[in-house]
Amino acid sequence: MDNDLHPRRGGLRGFSINRLIPNVLTLAALCSGLTAIRFGLQGQMKLAVIAVIVAAVLDALDGRVARRLGVTSRFGAELDSLSDFLCFGVAPALVLYMSSLKDAGPLGWIVTLMFPICSALRLARFNTALLSDEPPPAWTGSYFTGVPAPAGALLALIPLMVSFEIEAAWPRHGLVVGATLVLVGGLMVSRLPTFSFKKGRVPRHLVLPALLGTALVMGVVASSPWTGLSLLGLVYLSLIPYSWLAYRRQAMQSQAEARPAEVVNLRAVEPGGPPRD
Repeated sequence: MDNDLHPRRGGLRGFSINRLIPNVLTLAALCSGLTAIRFGLQGQMKLAVIAVIVAAVLDALDGRVARRLGVTSRFGAELDSLSDFLCFGVAPALVLYMSSLKDAGPLGWIVTLMFPICSALRLARFNTALLSDEPPPAWTGSYFTGVPAPAGALLALIPLMVSFEIEAAWPRHGLVVGATLVLVGGLMVSRLPTFSFKKGRVPRHLVLPALLGTALVMGVVASSPWTGLSLLGLVYLSLIPYSWLAYRRQAMQSQAEARPAEVVNLRAVEPGGPPRD
C-alpha cells in the first residue's frame, strides 16, 4: 500500500502558532520603525512620530504576550533587542536629524550619532545582565537601570511633538533638539534606577482612582495627542527622582534584613574551630 496515503504520525510537528505570535509582533514593531525612517526622509514628521509610537506599543505587547503564553525564548529576546535598537535608537535620531539637526553641520550629525550609540550601549548592558551567573534580588525586577530605549525615544521626540501642537519654530531649533538628545542619551546609559511598571501592583483601594486617572489620560491623548504624549513624557521624567529614592529605600531594607542572618552565622562559628550544631 502506498505510504503517501498514510502519513506518519507526528508528521506535522513544528512550532505552534502561539510560539510565533510574539516574534510576529516584534517584526511588526521593526517594520514600524523602518517606516518611521521612510516618513522622516520624506519630510512627513507627524507620520514618522506616529510610527515610532506604534513601534513602542508593539514592543510593549510582544514581551507580555510571550510571558502570558509561556513561549519566551533566547531567539525572541535577541530579535527584540535588534528591533529596539532600530526603532528607538536609529529611527528617532534620524527623524530629528532630518527635522532639525541637518542644518547644524558636523556637530548636528555628531549629536545624532550619539543617541543610537547610547541606545546600543544600554541594550548591550541589559542583555549581559540577563546572562549573569548570580541573579539579582527579586525586588530589583521592579526597576530598570537607566531609562529604557522606548521611553528614551519618546522623550527625545518631545520637542518635535510640541512643535506640532503650538506650530512654533523654537522647539525644532537645533540647540533644543540637540540638548534633548544629549540629556536623554545620558539618562539611557546612566545607572539611575527607573520604574519598570512590569511587576507593579495597584492596591485594592486605589483600583478605582487608577482607572479614572487612566481614563483621564486617554481622554487627553485622544483629544490633543501631541500635548498628551508630551505631558506623559514630562511626568515620566518627574518620576525618576522618586524611583531613585524608592530603590535606595528597598536596598537599605534588604541589607537590614540580611544582617541578622549574617550575625547568626558568625555566632555559630567558633574561632579556629568547626561550626556548631
